[in-house]
Amino acid sequence: MPKNSKVTQREHSSEHVTESVADLLAHQEPVDYKRSVLNVTGEAWDKQKEGDEELDAENRPAWNSKLQYILAQIGYSVGLGNVWRFPYLCQKNGGGAYLVPYLVLLIIIGLPLFFLELAVGQRIRRGSIGVWNYICPRLGGIGYASCLVCFFVGLYYNVIIGWSIFYFFKSFQYPLPWSECPIVRNGSVAVVETECERSSATTYFWYRETLDISNSISESGGLNWKMTLCLLVAWSLVGLAMIKGIQSSGKVMYFSSLFPYLVLVCFLVRGLLLRGAVDGIMHMFTPKLDKMLDPQVWREAATQVFFALGLGFGGVIAFSSYNKQDNNCHFDATLVSFINFFTSVLATLVVFAVLGFKANIMNEKCVVENAEKILGYLNTNVLSHDLIPPHVNFSHLTAKDYNEMYRVIMTVKEGHFKELGLDACLLEDELNKSVQGTGLAFIAFTEAMTHFPASPFWSVMFFLMLINLGLGSMIGTMSGITTPIIDTFKVRKEMFTVGCCIFAFVVGLIFVQRSGNYFVTMFDDYSATLPLTVVVILENIAVAWIYGTKKFMQELTEMLGFRPYQFYYYTWKYVSPICMAVLMTASIIQLGVSPPGYSAWIREEAAEKFLFYPTWAMAILISLIILASLPLPLVFILRQFHLVSDGSNALSVTYKKGRMMKDISNLEDNDETRFILSKVPSETPSPMPTHRSYLGPGSNSPMEMSSAPNGRYGSGYLLASTPESEL
Repeated sequence: MPKNSKVTQREHSSEHVTESVADLLAHQEPVDYKRSVLNVTGEAWDKQKEGDEELDAENRPAWNSKLQYILAQIGYSVGLGNVWRFPYLCQKNGGGAYLVPYLVLLIIIGLPLFFLELAVGQRIRRGSIGVWNYICPRLGGIGYASCLVCFFVGLYYNVIIGWSIFYFFKSFQYPLPWSECPIVRNGSVAVVETECERSSATTYFWYRETLDISNSISESGGLNWKMTLCLLVAWSLVGLAMIKGIQSSGKVMYFSSLFPYLVLVCFLVRGLLLRGAVDGIMHMFTPKLDKMLDPQVWREAATQVFFALGLGFGGVIAFSSYNKQDNNCHFDATLVSFINFFTSVLATLVVFAVLGFKANIMNEKCVVENAEKILGYLNTNVLSHDLIPPHVNFSHLTAKDYNEMYRVIMTVKEGHFKELGLDACLLEDELNKSVQGTGLAFIAFTEAMTHFPASPFWSVMFFLMLINLGLGSMIGTMSGITTPIIDTFKVRKEMFTVGCCIFAFVVGLIFVQRSGNYFVTMFDDYSATLPLTVVVILENIAVAWIYGTKKFMQELTEMLGFRPYQFYYYTWKYVSPICMAVLMTASIIQLGVSPPGYSAWIREEAAEKFLFYPTWAMAILISLIILASLPLPLVFILRQFHLVSDGSNALSVTYKKGRMMKDISNLEDNDETRFILSKVPSETPSPMPTHRSYLGPGSNSPMEMSSAPNGRYGSGYLLASTPESEL
């Protein structure tokens, strides 16, 4: 102990010692509690390193405005799934009745977990790796698993943006190139392309002109140069948007987040003016209440809630980490969650207004084709004219008249009816044709737009909307990779972003070969679902059970200025973990029950055919799941057996005030006791041990004070590994 220290001077003085540590420090320059920290790393103090860390914390980027941040979260959570997945699930699982389980699960799973990720990101101000290393070092693999899943998803998600870019540029012509089948010349004879004639013009354009798809995943077929170029453009857009971090991506969000809403509203207004739009919307929202009792409906609703909000990817945490400490993240969570829900409903209205119009067009086409068959049978006396009702006029045949005629013929010719080859031509059958994903966007919707007046304009708007929806989600997904890596390893932002985009483009070439669409299906089905479910369960457990729900609620109270509802306490601690565990079990069962396969386009048959994955593809599929989940047990084992330091086995406690350090790790037992408790040894009931290990955020350390005006510790002590948001 230095002889000139204030503690020693007090010891040798004849005055009665009554002052506390706070009194002693009060005689010195004012303490900047925002810069105070507990050093528990057991390492020697590095002045240069400390200065770099302080500079890094002070220079951490921040959102220019609350609006920019909200738009970024909306742009990330509202993606392609809202447009082409939610409407399909709604139609498949009971129409309007599906909204009930979806809304219930959004409230008891989606909103609490979304709020949790926003809160930990804002509180700790680090990416996913830093956040979970701080909350529970042994579960630090959560952050690394999130990064890997983001990488896998980003690889194929950007391919979809590339497809949209291709269609966008093809839309600047009239008529649209997918409106009619191409004509092939065979010598002096011009014939329609057989593959197109046996399917449809939009289907042919998608599979042959766009993808030039092979018959199976085993037939590579080489690179598709058109899609390779579009993928390069897509990664260039993402790289330019991300290169300056939120300074550049935040500005992009103003357009990429708002423009899709403008397009959706325009499509809704235009769609409602189309003939048959009301039929589509009525079909959509007619509730089938019996579906609500089906467990499969609830499982699919939970999965959609889970992915719609982007839980577990790390993008939510990354965006939230650039917020100020006092930001009301509870309001943000509620706002973004319900905007996401209402966007899905809006997209569903648009989709089924347009598909209702398309169904009417297809139904009329069916009526005309089958009426011609009936006229042929009448002219050849296969059918009697007596079977035709007298009011039926073949030159102006309505769907109602045809259905009446169809029922009469079916009744009279019951024994030979199948030989006639007549179709029922029911509007309900057309509306029940479920389409989702690429089938909805690139086949069904494009076909409907060919019948729009000024169809190129609407096509340009639609695919520009898809590009912006995809770009917003890609920025969030890439932030889930770049933010934690840059925070943890202090790499240069620009260099890492460019390098990441180049590497992803090279690896992503697997998706732009002729069999690439099958790999997109594989990655979409298997690379994220199970690993992300495990990640979110562990996130929930780390906060609610290891860190402590009460402790977390108290910190939220300090951060927000009000105590969150007890609803969150019970959902975090009990409801959400149980629901997520049930969802994970159901997902595993579903993977086991459903044979791993894909829909292949067979050129010779001009039709889709379900094929099983070959052995080597199964090996890739299993490797994706294992690789994405591997960081979870790996990091746990390494830190459990102290093979890698996690910073929790500290040997010294250091109080930092401004540029001065008061190192108490080398004090003698009695001196240390007096320094901490401001009492002579005889007055202390039990001396504090010289060295004590930090036991994690959930431990009851002797250093913790019962009343903590500045966080968890009464005199402003904080963990050295705690990022600046904790200070």
